[in-house]
Amino acid sequence: MSDRSLSESSHGVEPDARKIKDYLRLGMVLIDKPRGPTSHQVSAWVKQILSLQKAGHSGTLDPNVSGVLPIVFEDGTRALDVLHEGTKEYVCILKLHGDVSKDALARVFSEFVGDIYQMPPVRSAVKRERRVRKIHSLQMLEADGRSILFRAECEAGTYIRTLCCDIGDALGVGGHMLELRRTRSGHFTEGQTFKLHELKDASENYKESGDESHIRELIIPMERLFDDLPKVVVKDSAVDAISHGADVAVPGIRKIEGKVRKGDLICIMTQKGEAIAIGKAKMTSEKMASADKGVAVDLSRVFMKPGTYPKLWKRKN
Repeated sequence: MSDRSLSESSHGVEPDARKIKDYLRLGMVLIDKPRGPTSHQVSAWVKQILSLQKAGHSGTLDPNVSGVLPIVFEDGTRALDVLHEGTKEYVCILKLHGDVSKDALARVFSEFVGDIYQMPPVRSAVKRERRVRKIHSLQMLEADGRSILFRAECEAGTYIRTLCCDIGDALGVGGHMLELRRTRSGHFTEGQTFKLHELKDASENYKESGDESHIRELIIPMERLFDDLPKVVVKDSAVDAISHGADVAVPGIRKIEGKVRKGDLICIMTQKGEAIAIGKAKMTSEKMASADKGVAVDLSRVFMKPGTYPKLWKRKN
């Protein structure tokens, strides 16, 4: 694998420099979802505001829950599975039905850190069966009588409403979720979000004046979804084959970013930083760097349209 500068690639375009049509087709926005509408409704509004054919959100929030709602556009919706797997962070107000001591609160909160069992609520989009979910951290921020403000970092698919009920039961007084806000989804935080009206203003400004600068400040390339994943950068000659569904072979690899273990989910990228696909590693990063042949990555989802890069591989005689 050569150490030459990746900027020497003569094909493709850096994600931030895409033409506005492609920037939207392969873009996403982080919306600060307000309380009231469903996540699906917010996604539909974004689709309407930007005149898109398709838009999808990650991690459904109940109507009365606010916070970080990533919405991906057009071809980028194929990457939503990556967000579904990321950890989530919430700030919640738990309303207890009786008085308890601070010592009891601290004890019970500590008992809910780690693997817990949950039964999805009755009004749930998934099958109601007991599941294991991981609570990475549970921190009490403030206690005002029977109202407890806490922060939870947890595995995707954790039901905070159910968690509140279970904590109340463990305390022997009962309890329910009073208010909830998602402050992080994967590596995206609330500080990166925008209000719907800000997106509307930017879109109208672009449509009326042709000025792309404001809308480019709000929309980010779908490649940001993969910031936390290890990456394999491939040669231009391999891109078209991969976009047609071919697995990543060792000879086509130009560079490896991050430590890769066998079975890890990794992103396959062009030398310009464009996401081609994601897949499961069939060998470690050390093996990829030292091997002369073999399949390095088994593809699971392709994002790049075939024909985006020219067909550059050589036919065998």
